[in-house]
Amino acid sequence: MRFSSTTLAAGLRGDETVHVTVDPSSIIIPSDLLPSDGRFGCGPSKVRAEQVLALAKANSNLLGTSHRQAPVKHLVGSVREGLHELFGLRKGWEIMLGNGGATTFWDAATFGLVRERSQHYVFGEFSSKFAEAAASAPHIGDPVIVQSDPGTHPAIEAPPADVDLVALTHNETSTGVSMHLRRPEGDALVVVDATSAAGGLPWVPDEVDVYYFSPQKCFAGDGGLWLAACSPAAVERIREIGHGDRWRPASLDLNLALDNSVANQTYNTPALGTLILLDEQIKWMLANGGLDWCIERTRSSASRLYSWAEASSYATPFVADTMQRSSVVGTIDLADTVPAHDVNAALRANRIVDTESYRKLGRNQLRVGMFPAVEPDDIACLTACIDHVVSALAQGPA
Repeated sequence: MRFSSTTLAAGLRGDETVHVTVDPSSIIIPSDLLPSDGRFGCGPSKVRAEQVLALAKANSNLLGTSHRQAPVKHLVGSVREGLHELFGLRKGWEIMLGNGGATTFWDAATFGLVRERSQHYVFGEFSSKFAEAAASAPHIGDPVIVQSDPGTHPAIEAPPADVDLVALTHNETSTGVSMHLRRPEGDALVVVDATSAAGGLPWVPDEVDVYYFSPQKCFAGDGGLWLAACSPAAVERIREIGHGDRWRPASLDLNLALDNSVANQTYNTPALGTLILLDEQIKWMLANGGLDWCIERTRSSASRLYSWAEASSYATPFVADTMQRSSVVGTIDLADTVPAHDVNAALRANRIVDTESYRKLGRNQLRVGMFPAVEPDDIACLTACIDHVVSALAQGPA
């Protein structure tokens, strides 16, 4: 049966048909099916109650205080040390941070990481952004673009000889495709956008030089901050370009960002609330077993989502290659007879939110955040709720 929020055909007798209006927001999901928390967004993502409590407690000694003084410097130091431990980084690696989020880091990287030319692996909306920034930068050469269709990622190959930076994306947030990070042949820096991957997917530091991200995904913070784990080779590149004669705005100067980061501060005033949420999440991850525990947790969630979709009569994993399916962002195509808009509206009416697909992808699709803060059992509850909604839409109003 084909149905939508506009009309639903129900055969009465022989050649007679009646059209009835279906309001998805009127569907009530039984309480025993509902997840313990209905937030499944892909960023901003679910924030744990303990993080909010830490934020409230910080009102007496951190919020409203100077980021140049010891209490906030200690907070920044805790974030940097925690990430160093979480990622298992060797001596010589630095955790850098600055204001503006990953979007700002793309611009900063064109000033402070690319010597002459970069190569970009593009397989979705966000992996294209750094490539676009490099293409528009007048002081470096045209980038090399290696591209594949949404739902896949290109194979990593050796770059041309004149490329000094290779840009990868660990997890494409728009499509739910994850990439196994591997250093290509040559001596180009490997710079990885890990915004929706960091803290939820595995990676090997030896294969990477810069692993940058924002904290509003796996780390359950707010946006407006970028962080980057930088290898000794990346630090050397930043210093080399930073001491040259290339002009760059101070707010996009990675050399300045590095100087401030090693002093446990940022060049300009950060949002302390974001740092507090981030620090609390890192401590939670480490206390429970570190990155390995986080990875197992997201894989458990992903197993529940994809197993349900593969067994469903109306849902299918968008990413066909199981080796490329993300365990932090799941994308599920729905049959044409099941409008995702209606499913999302019914879920939202029951306080299950942010399951909409990425807007520019333009598919009849659900997108589900499965970051470490999300309970794997809640993913199973979500799939049961979707089944209930689809069944209710098919039956029409009582």
